[in-house]
Amino acid sequence: MSPTKLFAATLLTIASALASAQGPAPATPASPPQQDVKAAPITPVEPSTARQLTKEDVDAWLDGYMPYALATGDIAGAVVAVVKDGQILTERGYGYSDVENKKPVDPKLTLFRPGSVSKLFTWTAVMQLVEQGKLDLDADVNKYLDFQIPPRDGKPITLRNIMQHTSGFEEQIKYIITEDPNGPSFEDLVKRWTPTRVFDAGTTPAYSNYATSVAGYIVERVSGESFFDYIDKHIFAPLDMKHSTFRQPLPKELELLMSKGYIQASGEAKKFEIVGPAPAGALSSPGEDMAHFMIAHLQNGEYHGNRILKEETAKQMHDHPLTLLPPLNRMELGFFETNINGREVIAHLGDSQAFHTSLHLLLKENTGFYVSFNSAGKAGAAHPLRLALFADFADRYFPAATTTTTRVDAADSAKHAQAMAGNWVGSRGSQSNFFSLIGMIGQSKVGVGPKGELVIPELKGLNGVPIKWVETSPFVWQDANGHEQVAAKVVEDKVVRWSFGLVAPFTVYDRAPASENGAWLMPALYVSLAVLLFTVVFWPVTAIVRRRFGQPLELPYPAMRAYRAGKFGALLIVLALLAWTWSVVAMFSDLNKTTNAFDPVLRFDQVFGFIAFIGGFLLIVWNLKAVWSGERRWPAKLWSIALVFSAFIMLWIAFVFHLISWGVNY
Repeated sequence: MSPTKLFAATLLTIASALASAQGPAPATPASPPQQDVKAAPITPVEPSTARQLTKEDVDAWLDGYMPYALATGDIAGAVVAVVKDGQILTERGYGYSDVENKKPVDPKLTLFRPGSVSKLFTWTAVMQLVEQGKLDLDADVNKYLDFQIPPRDGKPITLRNIMQHTSGFEEQIKYIITEDPNGPSFEDLVKRWTPTRVFDAGTTPAYSNYATSVAGYIVERVSGESFFDYIDKHIFAPLDMKHSTFRQPLPKELELLMSKGYIQASGEAKKFEIVGPAPAGALSSPGEDMAHFMIAHLQNGEYHGNRILKEETAKQMHDHPLTLLPPLNRMELGFFETNINGREVIAHLGDSQAFHTSLHLLLKENTGFYVSFNSAGKAGAAHPLRLALFADFADRYFPAATTTTTRVDAADSAKHAQAMAGNWVGSRGSQSNFFSLIGMIGQSKVGVGPKGELVIPELKGLNGVPIKWVETSPFVWQDANGHEQVAAKVVEDKVVRWSFGLVAPFTVYDRAPASENGAWLMPALYVSLAVLLFTVVFWPVTAIVRRRFGQPLELPYPAMRAYRAGKFGALLIVLALLAWTWSVVAMFSDLNKTTNAFDPVLRFDQVFGFIAFIGGFLLIVWNLKAVWSGERRWPAKLWSIALVFSAFIMLWIAFVFHLISWGVNY
């Protein structure tokens, strides 16, 4: 593999790792009116007859579905729980909680890590304190803190912003998941660094584990109990969740119940994962306990005579959506919509490195569906599998009613697709530190196909092929073979923002600024890296060849110094880029390096990068001046220009994406 391809592949790997797991709403400019667009009816497809939701039918369906899915996906084990009308309909364990010892998954006792599904417990705790009058969803959160979150544009954030992921924080990565049980507490983490607020409160969905930790800290301060004691006493106890905990490491009595976690079932088991922002993802719980939690929310706060929320409070959590990009799924208060087949569904997904989970509540059908896997699986198989499993469940038991769907005229649809074309940046990410480089590498590309159709390469179906989109109304596209939707926000006939149904509640895509747009930066990066590498590699090669054939480079001493300085400048820049690449790849290959222990490496990268990117550029400019002021031949002059261009591109990337910076918070 060539150096440029290796570099690109490395950075794309980093971007993929990051992709691994939201005040009043602003006015949304209207899309072009429907009557301006010709629409032709699509022949409706009759839905299959709904199967009766019984334990016997669900068990038979799951028993035929899950073993093959686990085996082909290289997933060690899974737990599934289905609840209906206040009771557990079924709970099933599949595969192994310990592959080496062939220990089967027990849905009643085997603990899984549901990742960000943990947030639902934190939000429930917040709402308990709201209904007691101890918290105000719309007050400045600084009212409840012993440290200050700076305002943005003079405006604070509220608990409503936090619960709807519109607090505007950039991503926080340090200590996100490690294996160190002696790392800093979540209380220490929320106070040691406040991520930059990159969006005004209430305007832009941007998922935030940090903000959830702030909410957990507020629960702790207002209740007078530790967060862990509070959850034990006020949620786990009344819901009879006897085998659940947020504590890390696990209490001794639960250690033997914990499933091992795997990247792939065929690989080695991972150690117990320590989630730094504990209120955002530290839960360990078996399927049966999670079924109790689903029942409580489906029963509007009540579980078998025990109430964790008043009915009106639970309904407030379930039905107070923030509408920013209709008609896509929205954030409620903590839950987010995963509506399907015309059914109102609230849900949450969760991921650690090993465990991957989804929980869905069909409110009017009084039905809950929960699945968790203890392995990512081959090529991340668990991610699409959990979504496909729920979609297939909904299609089997709650199919869509027959409807007539419209289709936008082909000519207008092609114009709309063209308006979407370009590079886009997700709202969830790092903007103030070196991880912002992922924002360039991982930009979403939208294009137009040969027939004028919308093409979004990164949105693929289970078959690994990009989804085929059909525009059903102006700037709203439907998956022709599934349930996913894409929609755009249009201002003055220009698309300024879009998202798709699965992530729309907590992530949107805005156009990449010209200064950061990968459409020109990535090709420029590849060309620049090639020029610099060629210069570095052929510096000693040409010297050896000249010496071998007795043809020394005859330059005046000042010109020779500049010549060597230019080569050395290229070497410095390449080394700085390689140092940063190695560091970031190392951090995401092993998240234990996203800790203070890795800070000296980052300090070196920052100091050396400052010297190399700036100093290397200046040395190469010196060479350019010497070449053009002397009597060098045209190849040398052209190459000196190419070198300066390449060094400038690297310097630009280093400044814009914070490779030239100081600080070890990220």
